[in-house]
Amino acid sequence: MTSFQDRERGEEAKFAHDEELEFRIHARRNRLLGTWAAERMGLSPAETEAYAKSVVQADFEEAGDEDVVRKLLGDLISAGVDADEAEVRTAMKAKEAEARRAMIGQV
Repeated sequence: MTSFQDRERGEEAKFAHDEELEFRIHARRNRLLGTWAAERMGLSPAETEAYAKSVVQADFEEAGDEDVVRKLLGDLISAGVDADEAEVRTAMKAKEAEARRAMIGQV
């Protein structure tokens, strides 16, 4: 019975670790996306930092990535940058891969 409980605890710990890692990857991805968009908008370094943080915060509005896409696209367009949803989603995939490589390299 003890080995079953140990195995169960091990699986729960692995699940918790995997969930935390995914959360951190998405947060890093969003920060990278914010930096990417800020550069496209021509923001200063201080403004870029603040904007990247605001993109991370935007992800907490609703489940999924739609809130982030909506924020980025709206901000880019209002800043006069020629951007579309496909471009934002392509950047999101690229930044997620970059974030995943960075986080897995730290583990």
